[in-house]
Amino acid sequence: MNTDISRDNIIALARRACDTLMAKFDAPKLPPVGQFHYHQGVFLSGMCQVWKLTDDDRYFDYIRRWVDSCVHPDGNIVGFNPGQLDDLQPGVLLFPLYDRTGDERYRLAMDTVAYYMSHTATNPEGGFWHKAWYRNQMWLDGLYMAGPYMTEYAVRYDRPDMIDQVVFQAKLMREKTRDDKTGLWYHAWDYEKRQPWADPVTGRSPEFWGRSIGWVPVALLTDCELLPDGEAKRALSALAVELLRALLPWQDGASGLWYQVVNKGDRPEDWLESSCTCLYAAALCMAVRQGFMEHDVLKPAFKAVKGIFERLGEDENGLLIGNVCVGTGVGDYPFYCARPTSTNDLHGVGAFLLMCAEAAKAV
Repeated sequence: MNTDISRDNIIALARRACDTLMAKFDAPKLPPVGQFHYHQGVFLSGMCQVWKLTDDDRYFDYIRRWVDSCVHPDGNIVGFNPGQLDDLQPGVLLFPLYDRTGDERYRLAMDTVAYYMSHTATNPEGGFWHKAWYRNQMWLDGLYMAGPYMTEYAVRYDRPDMIDQVVFQAKLMREKTRDDKTGLWYHAWDYEKRQPWADPVTGRSPEFWGRSIGWVPVALLTDCELLPDGEAKRALSALAVELLRALLPWQDGASGLWYQVVNKGDRPEDWLESSCTCLYAAALCMAVRQGFMEHDVLKPAFKAVKGIFERLGEDENGLLIGNVCVGTGVGDYPFYCARPTSTNDLHGVGAFLLMCAEAAKAV
């Protein structure tokens, strides 16, 4: 395995990851089959970045075939539950498809996603419920599931109210989940303080779960890239930079990776997790590219890239990205440490592709 971090090799490995999954799954058969869901959305968002870097239309066509399996010619989206932010995230794929093709189905579907995002249930403080059946709960993941879509739709179609909402949600999430001592953000917050994982005083969950934190700076910096200069961009970039600085001390010195529970790598049950590492590295590169952080932070970013590359595997079917936590809910330390890992999970491949795309721009 070539672990060089030259631009050519980074793009080559990203292409291999795309090609491996394309060979395994016909586009409409990406799991969960028949559902318009963030599992596919994360992976295909990464593939979209690889398409933009390579101009290889095989990737664009694959993305389009999956979207077309869920979006009918009349613009109706099938197989999604608009009551959960997870099923709205793939809406981000509609923008490049519409730009490239002009197909009105994508424009109509954009309006559908925007409608449901604008009507997401909120807790008494105005925070988005993560899911309609998770009453009054905010999860860090929600900033990624909703923010980039709302921002792009708002910029394209003159919806300043949606930009205000993106900034409000991010600031509220920080207020409710940030730990004053470490600067890290807890995975979730329960307004009602009733969940088994919720602190009875603060409502916060008890741990800093790696991937949930990773969604935050990637989302905020994606928002920033879409926004014009102004107060919203300054506010979101400041939140992203603050969180990234809080993460840097917890990078494992030997491997360059971060841990499943970010601040407890000294405990034997904790383990180095690939998807959060990819997201942190991507976000660090994004922050430097957009001028929000100094060039020096590319050193830990590329240490992470190198560490991920050194852990890649391969077999007769292609590239193997392992040590990826499967999708998970909110829990305590033993819960996160006991979560199963998978190889070529869509979360992990999507995060890997996002990392490669940003690293290729930064190298």
